[in-house]
Amino acid sequence: MRERSRDNRGPRGRDDRGSTRVNLDARIITEGGEILVKEAEQRGQQLADQKLTTSQIRNIYGAVKKMQMKGGELDTHKLLMLKPKLAYAAKRHGGGVNTLKDVLTQAIDLVGDDSKKFNRFVDFFEAILAYHKASGGKD
Repeated sequence: MRERSRDNRGPRGRDDRGSTRVNLDARIITEGGEILVKEAEQRGQQLADQKLTTSQIRNIYGAVKKMQMKGGELDTHKLLMLKPKLAYAAKRHGGGVNTLKDVLTQAIDLVGDDSKKFNRFVDFFEAILAYHKASGGKD
C-alpha cells in the first residue's frame, strides 16, 4: 500500500478534499496594484473555465461587502469565519468553488488584522468576480 505524504496530498497535488495547492504572492494583499489585477484576471478566467457561477459565491461575497460597509474597525473574527463558509460551499458545489475557496482562504490568511490589507482583499475579490464575468462566467 502506498503511503501518503505528511500533508495528505494525493495524486496530482490534490488533497483528500479535492482542493488544489494555491500559492498567492503576498504582494497581492500587501501592495495591491498591478500584481493584484494580473492575479485576479488569471483567477477569474480559471473560475469561468471551471464553470463557477456567480450565484455560487454570492453568499460569501455578500458577507465580505457587509464587513466592508461597516466602516470602522475590521472584525477579524467575522473574516476568519468566512473560511468555514467557503469550505462548506466547496464541499457542496465542488469544481470552481474549490479553487475559489483555496484562493480566498490564502488571501484571508494574508490579511491578518490589518484594515488596509482587508480593503485590498475586497479589491482582489471584486476583481476576480469582474474578470470571471468578463471571461464568460455565468449567473
